[in-house]
Amino acid sequence: MARVLLAMSGGVDSSTAAHLLLQDGHEVIGAFMRHGEQAVEVCSVDGTVESSPLLPIFQQRKDHKQGCCSASDAEDARKVADRLDIPFYALNLEEEFRDIIDYFVDEYSHGRTPNPCVMCNNHLKFGKLFEYADSIDAQYVATGHYARLQPNPNDPDGEPELRTGVDQGKDQSYVLFGVQRSYLKRMLLPVGGFEKPEIREIAGSLGLRVADKKDSQEICFVTSGKHAEFVRQRRGDLSKAGKIVTTEGSVLTDHPGIEGFTIGQRKGMGLGGLKEPYFVVEIRPETNEVVVGTKDQLGKSELFANRLNWLVAPDDEPFRCLAQIRYNSRATPATATIESNGQLKVVFDQPVNGIAPGQAVVCYQEDPILGNRVLGGGWIL
Repeated sequence: MARVLLAMSGGVDSSTAAHLLLQDGHEVIGAFMRHGEQAVEVCSVDGTVESSPLLPIFQQRKDHKQGCCSASDAEDARKVADRLDIPFYALNLEEEFRDIIDYFVDEYSHGRTPNPCVMCNNHLKFGKLFEYADSIDAQYVATGHYARLQPNPNDPDGEPELRTGVDQGKDQSYVLFGVQRSYLKRMLLPVGGFEKPEIREIAGSLGLRVADKKDSQEICFVTSGKHAEFVRQRRGDLSKAGKIVTTEGSVLTDHPGIEGFTIGQRKGMGLGGLKEPYFVVEIRPETNEVVVGTKDQLGKSELFANRLNWLVAPDDEPFRCLAQIRYNSRATPATATIESNGQLKVVFDQPVNGIAPGQAVVCYQEDPILGNRVLGGGWIL
């Protein structure tokens, strides 16, 4: 029996993961990661968590209440832990989350589209949590991600292969590309072999109150759900307001800040009176211009990325792959090359829409039988 530190978010996936790990005979310790951001509305939390020498416990500040979003999720996670009779601790990662928040604000302020979920997985869930795991002699760190780890048939004693989850509509392998390769042996992804309805059914059969809880659609620390407003509040008096212009240079209207836009965006620009749909095709942080164009102008055939991370050693020569440019986009056929300057160049067979600087590009080896294998990727320049 192995000791496992499980990241519990209060949702159905990580809650059911706790049961699946127990079913496999593991000793499970639940951990909720506090980010310290307050929601617009506040509420109290019933129940307390006893302090422990094993893991630091979040201490609520006396001068304010904790925001409803994180507090209610923590309470859901605690009640699941009580139901399953496993230890549960709330970790105060406010300082670590501050680095991710700073990254989030800085990227949007420079006309890029950040992906804080990937950063969180890289540095917290499969980074900081390993430090806590070591402190309590836990062999593994587990999460409720929809992805799978499978033994490498060519090297069963080496790192496992990270592959897409069984539920292709919920697959989250994209956001895990940046984990350290050495951590693969110590990761567990219990729900990756299930379809989402199966996970809800299991949770319901256990009487877990989160069985029908909706999936979170927002960034956890942007408790209002309004990321542009969040960025403006964090940035202070520095305005990034400017003009929306066409690719030909015609000025269409003003905008309140480039932080409210991303490549591929169509709605929310106040351009409803135009004869044809326009999309954001470029953001110019040096002039604060948001450039819009037609759908044909949105499509691009290649990209460059840096800050690469490989879970499988890449070929020196150009290699074929499926490349995915956003979490909710489809991986499409492409040829990838590691350039002499260390950057990744990806050339798509057909133009793709929505290539956004700041997002991740992830390369997969196609395998319709075992599930596509994550090779690695980088951050789009």
